[in-house]
Amino acid sequence: MIGWIGEQFVLYWDIFKYLLPAVPWTALITVTSFSLALVLGLLIGILRLSRNRLLANLAGAYINIIRGVPLLVHIFFIYFGLGSILNLDRFTAGVLAVGICYSAYLAEIFRSGIEAIAHGQYEAAMSLGMTRFQTLRHVIIPQSLRIVIPPVANEFIASLKDSSLVSIIGLRELTRAGREYYSQNFTDFQTWLLVGAIYLVMTLSLTRLVKYLEGVFAVKGFGSNKA
Repeated sequence: MIGWIGEQFVLYWDIFKYLLPAVPWTALITVTSFSLALVLGLLIGILRLSRNRLLANLAGAYINIIRGVPLLVHIFFIYFGLGSILNLDRFTAGVLAVGICYSAYLAEIFRSGIEAIAHGQYEAAMSLGMTRFQTLRHVIIPQSLRIVIPPVANEFIASLKDSSLVSIIGLRELTRAGREYYSQNFTDFQTWLLVGAIYLVMTLSLTRLVKYLEGVFAVKGFGSNKA
């Protein structure tokens, strides 16, 4: 029994050492793609509220189309479709696919956050001579960002888990490393147990961070944090 435990410890340690170099790549893919999603999401969310009906409708169509297609299809389309035309490498294609996919979800979150700000804030800013753009930039968006931090952070956690899908195009992150180790050593149970454990540690750590941010950036009058 002791010998079996020792063998398992050595095996899990060997798997962990093989998987560990892929963890920073998983983090890099997640952070890069989500940064892209934040920029696109905020832009699309603002356009969704535009007084220009054409821009608002185009933004709405973008959201509906992107959210209506699975992330895996986005990855295939960008890498094998656009990638063959634009000569995109695996990393760029994976980041674009995840970023574009999540931008549609973030756009709706930003839109709802902006709409949650009382209309009197607009009127007060306008009365001070601010333009609509200045009002959004200096008054509305800073307040709405505090409101949307919890749902945005939750989307970040989801994007971390969904980043595993880029392994399908050969991008070496945690899931891909797990597949490589399993195919070389045929230790399926131990390999995927450890891959899942590493993802669990990362997501639980981020969940704790989200809870902390919710407390730091809580807005009185919204959610459970009443004045």
